[in-house]
Amino acid sequence: MQPDFWLTRWQRGETGFHQDAVNPWLENHLAALRLQAGEHVFLPLCGKARDLRFLADHGFRVTGIELSDIAVEDFFREQQLTASRHDGDGLRVYEAGGIRIFCGDFFRLTKARLGAVDAVFDRAALVALPPGMRAEYATHLASLVPTGARDLLVSFDYPQAEMNGPPFSVPQAEIRSLFGAHFDIAALGRADILASEPRFRERGLTALTETCWLLVRR
Repeated sequence: MQPDFWLTRWQRGETGFHQDAVNPWLENHLAALRLQAGEHVFLPLCGKARDLRFLADHGFRVTGIELSDIAVEDFFREQQLTASRHDGDGLRVYEAGGIRIFCGDFFRLTKARLGAVDAVFDRAALVALPPGMRAEYATHLASLVPTGARDLLVSFDYPQAEMNGPPFSVPQAEIRSLFGAHFDIAALGRADILASEPRFRERGLTALTETCWLLVRR
């Protein structure tokens, strides 16, 4: 997707992808990340996810990256945090309450700028990307995290012909193809969520499975 697509969605308030609660996969499988207090969690394409605050409240340092200033500013306002802001290397940085969010292009974020990462949570990054961008995403993510870093990744699997993404269907075989060169991969859980997602049924879906994966950087 071109950046203007997402910037326009935020400008128009077309943010049905935003979750008003902490993601249940993160709540239920936080222990799988094996984090110690003070360790660093990275959330790519984070929007204004409440997951950022959830992780900070658990004592972790948290960094996100998001394309839209509207999303970032909404996050800090809704969390009643006053963020400092500075610019550099084409990315704006907002910081408050142990949470840092880069605003700009994910592919411009470098390992040096991000710093050492212990874990990743990807609830809505991979599934937001069309097929032609996913390999680049997986490669860049691998370049940002060190050996041993653990990644909780949430994906959707549905008949792609029944609905145009985003979110896109990324089936198991593609997950393994995208990440298998750099990560060990295991499924932590799967759920049939079509009954609880009327907006997707209205768009024509007849099946929808959500999977939580654990990826460990080799």
